[in-house]
Amino acid sequence: MIADQLPALQIVIPMLAAPLCVLIRRSFVCWCIAVLANVLVLATSWAIFKQVQSEGVIRYALGGWAAPTGIEYYIDSMNAIMLLLVSFISCVVVVYAHETVRKSVQTGKHYLFYAAWMLCLTGLLGISITGDAFNVFVFLEISSLSMYMLIAFGSDRRALSASFRYLIMGSIGASFILIGIGFLYAATGALNMVDIASRIPDAQSQRAVLVAFSFLTIGLMIKSAVFPLHGWLANAYQHAPIAVTAFLAGTATKVSLYVLLRFFFSIFGTNYSFGGMLLNVVLLPAAVAGFVLMSLVAIFQSDLRRMLAYSSVAQIGYIIAAFCLASQAGLTAGIVHIINHGIIKTALFMSVGCIIYRVGHAHSDSLDNLFKKMPFTVCAFIFSGLGLIGVPLTAGFISKFSLISASMERGWWMIGVLVLLSSLFAIVYVGRVVEIMLFRKARTDNPQPTGLREAPLLMLVPMYVLLAVSVWVGISGSATLSVASDAAAALLGGYQ
Repeated sequence: MIADQLPALQIVIPMLAAPLCVLIRRSFVCWCIAVLANVLVLATSWAIFKQVQSEGVIRYALGGWAAPTGIEYYIDSMNAIMLLLVSFISCVVVVYAHETVRKSVQTGKHYLFYAAWMLCLTGLLGISITGDAFNVFVFLEISSLSMYMLIAFGSDRRALSASFRYLIMGSIGASFILIGIGFLYAATGALNMVDIASRIPDAQSQRAVLVAFSFLTIGLMIKSAVFPLHGWLANAYQHAPIAVTAFLAGTATKVSLYVLLRFFFSIFGTNYSFGGMLLNVVLLPAAVAGFVLMSLVAIFQSDLRRMLAYSSVAQIGYIIAAFCLASQAGLTAGIVHIINHGIIKTALFMSVGCIIYRVGHAHSDSLDNLFKKMPFTVCAFIFSGLGLIGVPLTAGFISKFSLISASMERGWWMIGVLVLLSSLFAIVYVGRVVEIMLFRKARTDNPQPTGLREAPLLMLVPMYVLLAVSVWVGISGSATLSVASDAAAALLGGYQ
């Protein structure tokens, strides 16, 4: 039955779509192929999510070769959430991408753009679904190499340097991850994650396990853009095509955070990671410095893309701080923020993309009274910005309130205070832009383009679909909290 092959289809569909785009090479047809592939992947992800909710863990043996001999796809509540999040954001953004790609990428390279997008989606879904540690690295490289290519498609020449910088940092991070996996294999003799988790306590060389733990920590911090290893992120977000920035912000760092969760909670285990190795001693100061300092840095940015990039580092800090609580409440808060921030930040970058499409840039100083010319775009930015701040009845409020509650439950009240402080910084940098767009009168020394009008419908509709989901999540917070709590319980319980 086809229902039994859903895990394989997650990878096969986008993997086949990529070479198909290269063979056809017609811009509009390639976009249609990408949209169709994304819709099919989203439908498959939804079916897998519902199956996991009703039946529990899915273990799929590729080629009929059972683990540990063969490669296994292992899908529990956490995997199912990540598959759904990645496929949903990719589906929405690839529809939105049509107009922006047509304007910012050379026509003769459109087929390469969509092929790279499909390969990147293949890699991100593969990381999320695989139960094999070495395949995590393989899919990580597939997604990273295609993402370097997507960033380089930016119309600004600085996109090449941003892509190269990301390549260097990403390659260092991937090398650390590969070395860590290699030491795990040396210590346990296994690559299947379930087997590794069961063999680590009895491994003959605990020193090799410690070395693996150390290398994986550094590599995943780089890939997740955890402060202070976030140096690649700001330029990549600013100079990539805006559709790529929205896709990258909503998926790539979130999948890297998922891998961090999977290794430190499911494979090494909570007691080893946060008890024996005191991982929170390393991660918690970095997380707190990240969400305080990067929120402060965002205030002084005039380019909206760069402002939101530093904001992303701050939001990643919230997620890492939640993980460091090493409790079900903390993990639930972190997982909810992965979902909510992915949706909110993607919608924000899409609204910035609408501004760039019409105005030609994203410098806040020349967006005077933009609301009169682009009301739907500005409203989307405002509502998404409120979610980023964490205003009640928004998605961001659900996760920030959960994080503060989990911190208080653990007795770490200072974390809650600093989260509130950084949220005040968010009010400043988002509020400053909103004030310019709504109230500041247009200046004669910095005029806006003549005939300025609202963005195309093909950009507005996907953006508002994402915004509607964000609003629904904020109003009906129990929905995401429930699935996040199940995922947290699965992670803390280890592999079955």
